Amino acid sequence: MTRPFIEINNLTFKRGERTIYEKLNLRVEQGKITAIMGPSGIGKTTLLRLIGGQLTPESGEILIDGKNIVEMSRAALYETRQRMGMLFQSGALFTDMSTFDNVAFPLREHTQLPESLIREIVLMKLEAVGLRGAAELMPSELSGGMARRAALARTIALDPELIMYDEPFAGQDPISMGVIISLIKRLNEALQLTSIVVSHDVQEVLSIADYAYIIADKRVIAEGTPADLLASQDPQVQQFIQGEADGPVRFHYPAPDYVQELFL
Repeated sequence: MTRPFIEINNLTFKRGERTIYEKLNLRVEQGKITAIMGPSGIGKTTLLRLIGGQLTPESGEILIDGKNIVEMSRAALYETRQRMGMLFQSGALFTDMSTFDNVAFPLREHTQLPESLIREIVLMKLEAVGLRGAAELMPSELSGGMARRAALARTIALDPELIMYDEPFAGQDPISMGVIISLIKRLNEALQLTSIVVSHDVQEVLSIADYAYIIADKRVIAEGTPADLLASQDPQVQQFIQGEADGPVRFHYPAPDYVQELFL
């Protein structure tokens, strides 16, 4: 087994009085694609922000390459974040910059590279996502799928070791979704990345994941290879994977007896 790039041990995180995670445990293997799935609203994006050091847990540890991000100094945290890339669900492109300048932004912001070398790197990254010919287009001129790919080119501009994808398939048509799926797989292999893909698009994410977690009820309720999860007989796992409206997670929010309440 390859060594874990990320280990989360006994993580508890709250928002006010609401507990989001309680003694959560998971690991992300070096060089692998790890899927994190679960119902909407259970804090999957919050987990990415915890890994990125943007949020602080109540207790537990988040080890990045063996070092606890919770205990890092500001300087060490900044250095660790340089090893990470994040593809936001919205893409988060700067609307007043061309596609080229969006991809160039992190290079200009975080390096002292000459413009001639920045140009070469940007064109290389755009070529990797199939958008070299769209370098001068503005974000408003890109389709949704193209904008997502441009954002991905910007994410890999600084050659991160880890990329975190937040709902990368959301709002994509079938063709664009297929392109994104292929890119995640190809880039992970070509650049020897470690990837975390947060998604509730079960079939799509399981088609590229090496390992997957399903989170619900503040904890990991199932984990394994895609084949393991697809073969699981656990009712809650099956309800999620099959997209069934009712099951262990009830369709109706808890309420008093309907007839009794109706005729009060």
